[in-house]
Amino acid sequence: MRILTGIQPSGKLHIGNYFGAIKPATELQEQGDAYIFIANYHAMTTVQDGPALREMTKDVALDYLACGIDPEKTALYRQSDLPEVHELAWLLSVVCPMGLLERCHSYKDKIAKGIAASHGLFAYPVLMAADILAVQSNVVPVGKDQKQHVEVTRDLAIKFNNQFGEVFTIPEPAIRENVAVVPGIDGQKMSKSYDNTIEIFAEGKPLKKRVMSIVTDSKELEDPKEPEGDNVFALYKLFASEEEQNDLAERYRAGGLGYGHAKLELLEKMNEHFGPIREKRRELAANMDYVEDVLKTGAEKARVLACATLQKARQAAGLE
Repeated sequence: MRILTGIQPSGKLHIGNYFGAIKPATELQEQGDAYIFIANYHAMTTVQDGPALREMTKDVALDYLACGIDPEKTALYRQSDLPEVHELAWLLSVVCPMGLLERCHSYKDKIAKGIAASHGLFAYPVLMAADILAVQSNVVPVGKDQKQHVEVTRDLAIKFNNQFGEVFTIPEPAIRENVAVVPGIDGQKMSKSYDNTIEIFAEGKPLKKRVMSIVTDSKELEDPKEPEGDNVFALYKLFASEEEQNDLAERYRAGGLGYGHAKLELLEKMNEHFGPIREKRRELAANMDYVEDVLKTGAEKARVLACATLQKARQAAGLE
């Protein structure tokens, strides 16, 4: 089974990214032939600052490796190191109905958020399809919000195969139904768009300030509190054992525990969990030659597949 997933380098990774994408990716690498690409071409729809994009791309590589992506099990690479995906994107574009892209909700959502309309933003699903089909992926793990893009990929692969012959593997989306919805410090879903995130690699005073900013109700220290629906407790559950969760829940309901104390306990659990990861990231950052080698090796492995796929597609379309 070949598995492919990607992430945009569009800012500092946060706890929502960790539990929603990075941790599942480390688990997937034990289940099949895994590929992860850093989607720097996709990021250009919103990040149009060359030095910033270059830096954020390196940051994502460091973050993923620090969080447990094993280059012996997973091909980690930059999207821009596979130029074949662009020719494949054009070949898919010629069989892509306009209506298919016009129905994609992601484009409409991003325009509604003030992102400038562009051909790149509109045709984003075609490039994503090329990313997936280039390595002939069987399975694409996605959140519910990205399911439509995998459905577009399937439609385009089927249309191309019907028109020119069997070239592409038809991928299946693996919807991550049980991924925890991670609340931000304001209680909404944690997202850079809402400026409510807690960064994975924040530490010291900046991290403490962020944790102590988590919104709670106005109950006094001595008042009993309900753990369910509380933002601090929801975050604590992500890091604590079932026994620790039950203990904190009992202390909530008994009264005498202030939210400030609960936040400090959350901070301690986060430092306990991310401490070794932060240290590993510092070690990796001091050896960027190694990180670059990982990305180049990952790209070489992915390009073997992409080149074979492109050649097959070119021959089928009459270009060779």
